[in-house]
Amino acid sequence: MIKGASMFASAGIAETYFEKAGINIVVANELLQKRCDFYRRMYPSCNMINGDIKEVKDEFINSIDDDVKFLIATPPCQGLSTLGMNKHLTQMQSDPRNYLVFDIIDVIDNKDFDYIMIENVPRFLTMYFPYKNGFKKLEDILIDKYQNKYIIETKVLNAKDYGVPQSRPRAIVKMYKKGLNWGWPTKQKEITLRDAIGNLPSLESGEKSKIKFHYAKVHNDREIECMKHTPEGCSAMNNEFYYPRKKDGTRVKGFHNTYKRMKWDAPAPARTMNSGNIGSHNNVHPGRRLKDGTYSDARVLTLRELFIVSSLPEDWNIPDGLTDTFIRHIIGEAIPPMLSFNIVKMIGVDNVD
Repeated sequence: MIKGASMFASAGIAETYFEKAGINIVVANELLQKRCDFYRRMYPSCNMINGDIKEVKDEFINSIDDDVKFLIATPPCQGLSTLGMNKHLTQMQSDPRNYLVFDIIDVIDNKDFDYIMIENVPRFLTMYFPYKNGFKKLEDILIDKYQNKYIIETKVLNAKDYGVPQSRPRAIVKMYKKGLNWGWPTKQKEITLRDAIGNLPSLESGEKSKIKFHYAKVHNDREIECMKHTPEGCSAMNNEFYYPRKKDGTRVKGFHNTYKRMKWDAPAPARTMNSGNIGSHNNVHPGRRLKDGTYSDARVLTLRELFIVSSLPEDWNIPDGLTDTFIRHIIGEAIPPMLSFNIVKMIGVDNVD
C-alpha cells in the first residue's frame, strides 16, 4: 500500500476506490467546512486539514511524513474553463485562484513524492501561468523545474472511455520518478445509459420507489408539461407549442441543450453541480414513449441514477441528513472516481501506450 496526500480534496469522491488500487490517503486538505466534514465521515483515519491552502500549507506539508510517496491535487477550476484566448492573461492576473498550481509546486518542492497526479478541466493544459518574468503552460513549467527528477506526461482523458457511463473529459498530469513506471489506462467499451440505468423503474416528478436513493425530484407543472412532449435526445426549446414557459406564460429563453433529454444509447452528458435543475444543460432523463404519445420520466436523474452514471456505488454509504443539492454539488465538481481509479491503478505498470 502506497501512502498518499490529497490537495483540494473536496469531499474525497476522486478517492472512492483508491484503496483497491493500493493507495492509502493519510493526509488531505480542503477549504470548505461542509466538504471537510463529509470527508472525515467517509475517511475517518485520514488527517483532514481544513482551511485555505495558502494559510495552512505549512501545516499540510509538515503533516506529510517521509513515507508518503503519492500526491493527488485537484485545484478548483473556476476562472480556467471559460477564459477566452484573447483575454486569458488579464483575467488570470485578476483571479488568484488560478495560481493555486504554485501551491502544489511548493508542496512538491518540500517533499519527495514518487508519484504525483494533477487533475483539472481540459483547458488547464492550454492555459498560461506567470513564470520567470513571462507566461508558460503548466507542462512547460513542470518540465523546466523537474525534468531531471520526474517523467512528466499530460493527456486529456474522457471518463466514458474508462468505465464511467458519462462523457466527461478531464486533463491529467502525471509525474513519476525516473526509474519507476506509471502507464496510461487502456480504453474500455462505452457504457450507455440503457446499460447503466435502464433497469431502474420509471418515475415521474415527486414519485418514490422502494430502491435506496431512487426517488424523483419535484418539478413544477410547466416544466413537466413541456418535457412530457419532448422525446429522447431532444430539447423542449425546439417544441412548437409545448415549450418552456414562465409563470406568465411567456416563452423561456435558452440554448439548444437546455430542457434537453439524454439519449439511451449513449453515455450521460457531463454531470455538473447543477444536475438537479431540469432547465439546465442536458439534465433530463431519456424517458420512454407512452401510449398517449407523451414521454415518461419528465424529471432530472434520481440520486441513484446520478451515482451510477458518476461511477459511484449505487447504494453509496454516505452520511444521513445531507441535502439533495449538496450531494449533487460534490458529485458535479469531482472527477468520476472510476476514472481516477483506472489512472492510479496503473502505478508500477510499464507505459505501453
